[in-house]
Amino acid sequence: METIVVYSAENSTRLKFVLDWLLKERLHINYTLTTNEADTVDLQYFISYGKPLANSICIPDEQLLWKTGIQKLEPHAGTWKDLPTIFATTGDEFTLPFDLFSAVFFLLSRYEEYYHYHPDKHGRYPAAKSILYKNGWLMRPLVDEWVTALRKAVQAASGIHLEPTPFLFQPTYDIDMAYSHLHKGVGRIVGAYVRALLRGDVKQISERTQVLKKKQKDPYDSFRWLRLMHKEYDFKPLYFVLSSLKTTTFDKNIHPQHPAMMRVIKNLVKESAIGLHPSYFSERHDALSKEKKTLEQVSGSEIHISRQHYIRMKMPRTYHALLEHGITEDYSMGYGSHLGFRAGTGNSFVWYDLEKETTTPLRIFPFCFMDTTAHYEAKMTTKDAFEQLNEMCRKLHHTGSTMITVFHNFSLGTSTEWKGWRAAYEQFMEEQHG
Repeated sequence: METIVVYSAENSTRLKFVLDWLLKERLHINYTLTTNEADTVDLQYFISYGKPLANSICIPDEQLLWKTGIQKLEPHAGTWKDLPTIFATTGDEFTLPFDLFSAVFFLLSRYEEYYHYHPDKHGRYPAAKSILYKNGWLMRPLVDEWVTALRKAVQAASGIHLEPTPFLFQPTYDIDMAYSHLHKGVGRIVGAYVRALLRGDVKQISERTQVLKKKQKDPYDSFRWLRLMHKEYDFKPLYFVLSSLKTTTFDKNIHPQHPAMMRVIKNLVKESAIGLHPSYFSERHDALSKEKKTLEQVSGSEIHISRQHYIRMKMPRTYHALLEHGITEDYSMGYGSHLGFRAGTGNSFVWYDLEKETTTPLRIFPFCFMDTTAHYEAKMTTKDAFEQLNEMCRKLHHTGSTMITVFHNFSLGTSTEWKGWRAAYEQFMEEQHG
């Protein structure tokens, strides 16, 4: 692995976080950081941060990396090589017309999510408050585009060939409700019949009756189909299982210790790693601890990955709770209300804790597309949803990034509400395999 020198008059944990991710993880190049300008005199190429120096790729310094705590910022927008930028500067003495390091830090640390804001109906940070949404950039992996442009700049300055990272596709699934009609208990089944009768929904009454009599497959049961498809197209999925121990308005899963749900979980473990899907009210009392312990007992495996149900997360409280409970990988970095790139990237990164000004052992895996968001929030047709998914996929291919999608077993079953999704998804999987 090649090594590049980075000059900066100052050093900080924020700068190290950015350099580790940008150079080591994304460009696969080592770096040596120096705060002594004399060390650069005889170098044929290097990166200079904050000062235009000969033979360097010069990046301006907007001072964010030397601060501590949170100050509300309004980064100026600009362009670089036809790419939108933030922390833009004026003048032409620098190679880059914006502070790339501060821009990456701002987006990956989710700095703006520490500001005061009015949460949405689920207590979440509103996508519409983000700088990417306000500028119309939410649907593009902007940070990954900057990385691609930086790779080309480093190669041009150094003559070193930096191998582009390959595109990766990671399918993931949230198991909120394993079954639509089966294994719900007498009370919930009777209640469902009553509600259907009051609506005059004869079709659902008939379907439920046929399923309960075992004359028809439950419309949410897509597990065997998924297993066979993953095997055919050679993908290793991740499943996140809602393991709420109480039924609530937002947690309608079958109890994880119900025999039917235990069978589902044990079968999922045979296929892939499974993760916790912390319940809607998991931050109350010791619910998270109990849910994780229960899922570990049922699955017979240690749980170290998670994704928040309803994507209910709040900086930094949620991540602190996950770390306290032994979670080392989280897949909640996306919006439940909007499609797109919440942190501007499809690639994973370690979480930087702005309260403690330090990197943490928690690695964040962003997703960009969720079926329920496209269907319920964006009101997309099946055709429009998968056209959008394919467009995002093309952008991630171009930048050598990772695409993480979120689907649910019920959207890929036989429910008439999700007509066409199963076939469209299989076609998408086949294309990714090819």
